[in-house]
Amino acid sequence: MANVTYIAPIRAESTIHKIRCAAYCRVSSSSEDQLHSYAAQVRFYSEKFNGSETEELVDIYADEGITGTSAEKRTEFQRLIRDCKRGKIDRIYAKSLSRFARNTKDCLNTVRLLRELGISIYFEKENIDTAKTSDELMITVMGSLAQEESTSISQNLRWSVRKRMENGTYKTPSIPYGYIMKNGTLEIDPPKAEIVKMIFNNYLSGLGAQGIVNELNKAKIPPIHGGSKWYLYNVQYILTNERYIGNMLLQKTYGTDTLPVKRIINKGERDKFLLTDSHEAIISPELFYKVQELQKMNGKQYYKSKGETNIYTSRIQCGKCGAACKHKKNRDKYYWVCREHDISAELCDSVVIPDDALKSCFIRMCNKLIKHYREILLPLHRSLQELNMRRFSGNTILLEIHKNIAEIKEQRHVLSRLRKKGFMDEKKYNEKLTELESQLARQERELKKTAKADNEDDTLEQLDILIDSIEKQNDIITEFDEELFDIIVERIIFRDNSLEFILISGLSFKENI
Repeated sequence: MANVTYIAPIRAESTIHKIRCAAYCRVSSSSEDQLHSYAAQVRFYSEKFNGSETEELVDIYADEGITGTSAEKRTEFQRLIRDCKRGKIDRIYAKSLSRFARNTKDCLNTVRLLRELGISIYFEKENIDTAKTSDELMITVMGSLAQEESTSISQNLRWSVRKRMENGTYKTPSIPYGYIMKNGTLEIDPPKAEIVKMIFNNYLSGLGAQGIVNELNKAKIPPIHGGSKWYLYNVQYILTNERYIGNMLLQKTYGTDTLPVKRIINKGERDKFLLTDSHEAIISPELFYKVQELQKMNGKQYYKSKGETNIYTSRIQCGKCGAACKHKKNRDKYYWVCREHDISAELCDSVVIPDDALKSCFIRMCNKLIKHYREILLPLHRSLQELNMRRFSGNTILLEIHKNIAEIKEQRHVLSRLRKKGFMDEKKYNEKLTELESQLARQERELKKTAKADNEDDTLEQLDILIDSIEKQNDIITEFDEELFDIIVERIIFRDNSLEFILISGLSFKENI
């Protein structure tokens, strides 16, 4: 059987744990209603469980100022579901169905998923407890009403936006690279505008989009929106954006009328609105349209790029020098070779690996796992679950940090309202805001530091995927399974006579070639 290192099972302590509860809140950041504010909900739930002999509050999950029509954009909601899957939570409290979800389908799917995990939800306003099976019909009815309300609000907002586009009063929320927003109008940012001009001129001179990307990164020019480096789509976005000649083409995409709302490229289904001379131009129209013609000739318009990739890409590594391996063909046979060795045997004296040998090793490794996963993977899974239960039962550190963040954000909202109402001058406002932002950054650093322990949770989640993938195999495999390889293998390290498969969750198995 393959060699593998794993944690020995830990016996669970015979203590009686309280029901681990979580609270989910969602509020609008512009809300004036203190009773439903973010901080007020955090305080309410913090106090609710004080002194309880049967329940304890594990954490509060709060999305602030985010639409409720879809769960995809609610990061805290996603974190809640992820923690439920990791076994941290037994019960969830939410103010109302409309706070939890405004999409009936998402709501019911989430409720059913949590019920399968043994987790109940209590909606306080509607007095619905999902632990009672008879409540599913009520959830459907109330969820549908909430969804209709959300759909109506969404349609009204879209109608308002379209009217402003038609009459030319629409203010763009997005700021293209090379501009800043000042008093609702796009104004040129001179240093970045020079970069935009350089990109257009270099492309017209024949450098090419990828060549421009390489030059920008080589010169260490700060990329768009504070990213780590420039990418091909960044340059293509700039080269095709009509805003650089002072125009704005509105409604290039539109939202669907049904929930969840999805953005769709407008190919003529809806009206588009062109605002000419809406702001100062960086590029002349002549230069812009010459670039568009050249892009059509090059066949690279609208972000398209090509490159050969496969399931092995960047996963196979030389165990001698650490270089990545490349795929090559010789006399109708494919093999893998260290990139350094391919340049010169003096740089690395590793051997080549035939494709067939790699696939055979993978098949043997999988079959050993299929046969012995109950002795290897399941004990490890139980151990990690028990460790998580110990770590998160009664842990108040994360909760305290979330409470502090909530209080700081509440103070920030109050500060903003005081300035708007004229009770605070700009100088004093900026001083206080800087102080609050500093406190918030400090708390968020603490949150990141504390959340480092989530690496164990990620391991548990990946282990779930690995076990599920192995259990799906009805019998030993006789042929290479590309999909299974793609799911469970993170990388392969090869040495002279062996391959080491590093799987998701960090487990490693060695097979002789």
